[in-house]
Amino acid sequence: MRFVIFGLSVSSAWGNGHATLWRGLLASLASAGHEVTFFERDTPYYAQHRDLTHGEGYRIVIYPSWPEVVETARTAARRADVAIMTSYQADADAAAEVVLEAPGARVFYDLDTPVTLDLLDRGEPVPYLPACGLGPFDLALSYTGGPALDALTSRLGARSVAPLYGSVDTRVHRPVAPRDVYACDLSYLGTYAVDRQEGVVRFFLDVAERLPDSKFVLGGPMYPEQMRRPPNVRCLPHVAPHDHPAFYCSSRATLNVTRGAMAKMGYCPSGRLFEAAACGVPIVSDTWPGLEAFFEPGRELLVVRSTDDVIDALETPLGDLARRAYDRTLSEHTAQRRARELVELVRSIPSRPVPSQPIQEAP
Repeated sequence: MRFVIFGLSVSSAWGNGHATLWRGLLASLASAGHEVTFFERDTPYYAQHRDLTHGEGYRIVIYPSWPEVVETARTAARRADVAIMTSYQADADAAAEVVLEAPGARVFYDLDTPVTLDLLDRGEPVPYLPACGLGPFDLALSYTGGPALDALTSRLGARSVAPLYGSVDTRVHRPVAPRDVYACDLSYLGTYAVDRQEGVVRFFLDVAERLPDSKFVLGGPMYPEQMRRPPNVRCLPHVAPHDHPAFYCSSRATLNVTRGAMAKMGYCPSGRLFEAAACGVPIVSDTWPGLEAFFEPGRELLVVRSTDDVIDALETPLGDLARRAYDRTLSEHTAQRRARELVELVRSIPSRPVPSQPIQEAP
């Protein structure tokens, strides 16, 4: 099949959790024989930190402005069996118009459903939602499951909804040799977020102060200069995706902290959970509704609720948990698995069936 996607950015992973997920998903679609094109607007922030210029078997179209790409976009959408637009697409209404004119399956994929619903609750505009809502789309996909799916129907008019959770590209994220630059007792990888910082302080910075003889590494951009930094904490402003395996594998354990809106909504696993598990590192995590649908607490990862819980975890042998989480991830949470799920979902759309004939080259 031919897929065309209008999204945030796949070319830059700097402060952008969408990129790593899309890279694995798109490469998996391409390796399965599907033709994939991803459109993203060329914004200064991502242009300065671009770490991917050519997709692995898929095409990336980086456009300077919508008027300069609209005809190319329309042509691609008309040829596509599946046209998808995502949350945080920079030209939401214009992209929605092109997607909804497409003859194939028309899909909206919200990778940020808790943020979407939180903005609606507060009466604030959601800039990436098309003005028409989700009703005209054949399918609304959500990175978040559980009650969020009902909300997309009742509040945004989605006619058909399904979860498409995060995943990990196991060709990239796998056990590797540790590196001294990342060596530590506890690591944390994540972009600064106001609604996550309290957990970073409680589960990471406070732990570091209580364990002055242990080593801690925090990787991620945008942390404020005034943030407390204990002397045994090394802060790295960015860890490139290709270095994530070494980052994780150099830790005795790694921490997962969930953003506030996502923890409140539940059923929204961070891609970092799957990445760390695929690298074979033990995980300590905050808790949220639905966590047990992805990993079994106490058997595949440790749930922590306090600074003392993290300290206790670091004094506990965690190798067996890491092995079980690794096995679960390779069985259920790979990019290849999600790519198959996506294909099955779009092929099951009753009102607009997607043809499965071989791709024909355009004249």
